[in-house]
Amino acid sequence: AMSAPYTPAAPPTFPPASTAPSQPPPTEAVARAPPHSYYGAPPPAQHPFPNAFSSTGPTQPQAPPPVSPQSFPQAPPVSQPPFSTAQVPPGPTQSYGGPLPPTQPSFSRPLLPTSQPSTFPAGPPPTSTPSQLPGVMQPQPPVSQPSPYHSGPPPTSTGFPPQVGAPPRPPFAGMQGPPMASQGPPMASQGPPLASQGPPMAQANHVPPTQPGMPPGPINASLSGPPPQLGMLGYPPQQNGAFGQVRGPHPGYTGPYPGQPNYGAPPAAPAAAPPALKRLDPDSIPSPIQVIEDDKANKGSEPFTTGVRGQAPPLVTTKFQVKDQGNASPRYIRCTAYNIPCNSDMAKQSQVPLAAVIKPLAPLPPDETPPYLVDHGESGPIRCNRCKAYMCPYMQFIEGGRRFQCGFCSCVTEVPPHYFQHLDHTGKRVDCYDRPELSMGSYEFTATVDYCKNNKIPQPPAFIFLIDVSYNAVKNGMVGIICQELKTLLDYLPRENPDVESNIRVGFVTYNKVLHFYNVKASLAQPQMMVVSDVADMFVPLLDGFLVNVSESRVVIESLLDQIPEMFADTRETESVFGPVIQAGLEALKAADCAGKLFVCHSSLPIAEAPGKLKNREDKKLVGTDKEKSLFQPQVSFYNTLAKECVAQGCCVDLFLFPNQYVDVATLGVVPTSTGGSIYKYTYFQASSDQERFLNDLRRDVQKQVGFDALMRVRTSTGIRATDFFGSFYMSNTTDVELAGLDCDKTVTVEFRHDDKLSEETGALMQCAVLYTSCSGQRRLRIHNMAVNCCSQLADLYRNCETDTIINFFAKYAYRSVLGSPIKNVRDSLVNQCAQILACYRKNCASPSSAGQLILPECMKLLPVYLNCVLKSDVLQPGADVSLDDRAYLRQLVSTLDVSESHVFFYPRLLPLQKLDVMSMSLPVAVRNSEERLSRGGVYLLENGLNIFLWVGVNAQQELLQNIFGTPAFGQIDPNMVRPLINAEKIISLFCNTYITCTSCGLELVCSVQ
Repeated sequence: AMSAPYTPAAPPTFPPASTAPSQPPPTEAVARAPPHSYYGAPPPAQHPFPNAFSSTGPTQPQAPPPVSPQSFPQAPPVSQPPFSTAQVPPGPTQSYGGPLPPTQPSFSRPLLPTSQPSTFPAGPPPTSTPSQLPGVMQPQPPVSQPSPYHSGPPPTSTGFPPQVGAPPRPPFAGMQGPPMASQGPPMASQGPPLASQGPPMAQANHVPPTQPGMPPGPINASLSGPPPQLGMLGYPPQQNGAFGQVRGPHPGYTGPYPGQPNYGAPPAAPAAAPPALKRLDPDSIPSPIQVIEDDKANKGSEPFTTGVRGQAPPLVTTKFQVKDQGNASPRYIRCTAYNIPCNSDMAKQSQVPLAAVIKPLAPLPPDETPPYLVDHGESGPIRCNRCKAYMCPYMQFIEGGRRFQCGFCSCVTEVPPHYFQHLDHTGKRVDCYDRPELSMGSYEFTATVDYCKNNKIPQPPAFIFLIDVSYNAVKNGMVGIICQELKTLLDYLPRENPDVESNIRVGFVTYNKVLHFYNVKASLAQPQMMVVSDVADMFVPLLDGFLVNVSESRVVIESLLDQIPEMFADTRETESVFGPVIQAGLEALKAADCAGKLFVCHSSLPIAEAPGKLKNREDKKLVGTDKEKSLFQPQVSFYNTLAKECVAQGCCVDLFLFPNQYVDVATLGVVPTSTGGSIYKYTYFQASSDQERFLNDLRRDVQKQVGFDALMRVRTSTGIRATDFFGSFYMSNTTDVELAGLDCDKTVTVEFRHDDKLSEETGALMQCAVLYTSCSGQRRLRIHNMAVNCCSQLADLYRNCETDTIINFFAKYAYRSVLGSPIKNVRDSLVNQCAQILACYRKNCASPSSAGQLILPECMKLLPVYLNCVLKSDVLQPGADVSLDDRAYLRQLVSTLDVSESHVFFYPRLLPLQKLDVMSMSLPVAVRNSEERLSRGGVYLLENGLNIFLWVGVNAQQELLQNIFGTPAFGQIDPNMVRPLINAEKIISLFCNTYITCTSCGLELVCSVQ
């Protein structure tokens, strides 16, 4: 028998990963209120999720009134966990002397298929026995049970990194500091639990050991019996649908369970008096670091095969190899849930978002094969007659191969004669494994002239560099730097074949209040300048000689790049235009009848009299008010109209900003974010410190693979449809995503909703088709297919979700919502949806428990921690030093991040450099993002995809300081150093090689000492 991914019974052809609807509820992590009680009246319980849970304790806490996002409570730290009631009666498994609770064996996960993908041309992949036996289980070792919350000292600080005696750091581009999990004010009545106030972890290494002499707390006198044991009810972690029953601690048990070292130890004697204040034990909170490391250990060693429908991939933090066996690689598509509800009522009840983060041109590691290019000749790709879905593994061939039934709409279509092939005894075409479109999840088609604009084969694209030469741009050195760099950078224009010269043509424009076009025709001895001063009616003064081939005009281009800094060295013109600059590039591409990209280097607010003129509207008094949303909206409609014209021509705009003051990024960024472009921001640019970062960004932006004049459509099987889209694009209708440029870093996030019922047998299908022009001028179609399971039980839905993708969707949804809603409403909406997700799980999937417990699904146990990071981000909760431009920039940046980039952006990596082994090729294990984790004797590297922060403890070893800073004395370290690393260059190179998380901005190194 062949491998299971492609059974011909019914479309889609993948067997579901799990088909047992009657399995017990999935694993959850349980957090119980501490066994402490209070003398007199109990303090009011802090309950951030009002009406989400029903209380079964003696008291019913009332939800406190909402707190403004900018308000800071004056009270000391909360006296008990946010999810606890005043008193929690002991459960039956906590009492001494009773019978042992019954235990049941846990179910284990099914084995994954190990079949290998085929190469083309080749035969079918080898058979995979495990995939034919979905019911085979293998035993799983038990896992430790979460510990109760412990009391501890109140936090000493709420900010990171602390600045003691250090001069203030000047503002810099991008993020003013990644959102730390311990940063920001405590939220008493809204938001998920803080990183220091969250649910416990279900792994053994998350349970803090009992400290000698530290009793768990007094026992309420009204409750009979001895104090409960330290362990709580726990569940084994689910693996591919496996989960177990409750297994409580055995009273008087003298030895621990496997993996549970804390069980079996007798409880400490109760204390004489209860403490006045308590808080959650940080060690009992789910640890993102432990979840990441566990996933690396469990899923990083074996290749991830995509042949099993509805199989959740490894986390984005795990390095793994993908073998395409019929579903798109998770590098291209990641879903929030791989088991989606069968009907809309179930989806509304759970509140789990149904979305996919799609990165159509994502780069692949060297050990993975890029999508195959399929050419069907003049007839073009084979498609369904009704829904126009492209040929894919979900199509079912019938009538001996003469027709095929569409897996999306069930329509039957005739097979063209040139595409006909016989079927084997299983109903598959005999050439199935020789054709990528029949056996792989991702592939490309060569498009015919019918897919081209105006039915014309497209011209090769062009790059136009538009450089601001006003006073600020010349003074800060930007003009000289970019002109010098372009001399060599133009040799690395994108190309499909590295041995063939790039077909991309280039052009050059400089501007301040007027525009200067340059003729760099190869036959000229010197470049010629043509000035256009009528910026109100922009036109291109020359056609021949403006867009040229680099190799043909190299001498003239280098002469021009040498002369530009000299020509404007003594300029006194401080004003500049912006709208006419984009108009000039657009008109040039129209005249050349081609698509292309504009690289605009701009430095100031465009206040000169011209179309698109702006005024300074920076007003921090509006922050925190209902009018704050206007600061994220463009102040004029001119740029919206201009963006529409750019998309129609295939003109993508990348904007490099070098501001010394407010430039209204919310308005200037409209064209880049509508055309599929990028924004780079270098506040207070200084050549000595920012040059390398800018050049790295420019080089990557010019060299990376990009498609032009792109059109994307997402088709789905009957029952669901794509309803909402997030990213940098333009939409003229409700279905087509238009991108003037689509590079390898851009993502489009798609939300799905039900329009009919789904079937558990057939699952749900989606197909992303992107029509684009390659950098060589060839029109192509890139196809990505994805099949997921459908479920009628909420337990199955919660078993197969991906938290990182959910957070990516929540962040994009919230960041777009600030355009039309007050920040407070956006934050409340996120908190409420998180509460509803967890409340639905608690009510329908979890075992009965006290209202003082926080019940989390195994795959969502980090949801409150991660969502809290989103709530603390600069867009939703800005600090005093975060400018309006920075917030607008970050809002636009996050809209295009993929899941791996958003993960590290909201939960940065914190690496202890004192544990680095310079002789090893691996980095030390990261630590959790909390100020309490920082040792005064350590040095830590914090990275969030935008910036690198170096935190130095006051008691750091002299040898370590000498190796890094060249001085053994802590007091001699300059906190404003841009290049602190002297003898530790390997750290940075190793870091960059180990973690490839380049977003649309480079990394900036900032030093801070404490």
